Amino acid sequence: VILGRAIKNEYLALGTIFGTVGIAALATGGKKEPAPAAKPTLQQVKESVKVDASSREEEEFIKNFIAEAEKESKH
Repeated sequence: VILGRAIKNEYLALGTIFGTVGIAALATGGKKEPAPAAKPTLQQVKESVKVDASSREEEEFIKNFIAEAEKESKH
């Protein structure tokens, strides 16, 4: 009994189901956030990172060390 009137159980059940679906639809709708930027590729990272060495020999050593580490990680 709602407000003095008898309401069938079927109508109460349907009202509950539709109400729940309606609230869920409203909650999931709306403005979408833009997708995050794509992760940089390995090549882009290599180009953007600078080797700050005090001498030419040190720079070559660092580059060779990185190249060997990459070869080991691929295996």
